[in-house]
Amino acid sequence: MNIAKDYVVSLEVEIWDLFGNQLEASAEPLSYLHGGYDEIFPAVEAALEGKVPGDALEVELEPEDAFGDYDDELVRLAPREAFPDTLEVGMQFEGVPGEDDDDDSIYTVTEIADGQVVLDGNHPLSGIAIRFRCKVVGVRPATEEEIERGQPDDPDDVPVRVLH
Repeated sequence: MNIAKDYVVSLEVEIWDLFGNQLEASAEPLSYLHGGYDEIFPAVEAALEGKVPGDALEVELEPEDAFGDYDDELVRLAPREAFPDTLEVGMQFEGVPGEDDDDDSIYTVTEIADGQVVLDGNHPLSGIAIRFRCKVVGVRPATEEEIERGQPDDPDDVPVRVLH
């Protein structure tokens, strides 16, 4: 079965930097709904069009086509007292405590010093050109419900999300 619009595609995925360092690898196949539902990088989706299970490909992506350019505006400083007692570098929070409650961005604690907490809302791979390697492990027609929702609903599927 060939990959086409409104098909659920399952992939084994590896992400590498351009220096040959592996940055991420899927432990289980990742699935997305093919056909412009913004669940995978557009350049990867275009390269996957027409592929079948067993096919593999590698796509080089510049930062703006992958996880985005690094944005200094997404780095915030917040008072330490706005956070729970247990706080460590690497912890993540939705929004910045004490700021706009409508901010559903995910921020990572990158530094704690002098009563202040530095939070970074950039994706950890933003600003990095990557090699997206994948192998197609499954292709099936999407259900009407999946198409309406814009994502697969298999309980074992883990979506491939475009995070900017």
